[in-house]
Amino acid sequence: MSGHPAATDRKAAFAGLIVGVIALIIVVVVVSKLTARKFAGEHETTASAVR
Repeated sequence: MSGHPAATDRKAAFAGLIVGVIALIIVVVVVSKLTARKFAGEHETTASAVR
């Protein structure tokens, strides 16, 4: 097959997996914070309109 050991490939795969998970978590947190900030004042307005 190839001339390099499989352990190197496994190490790179796990490193990529960990970096990918961290990047995904960062994206989810940023999007949720931006969405919460955008709709922060809307809840009070909706609550007062219902009364």
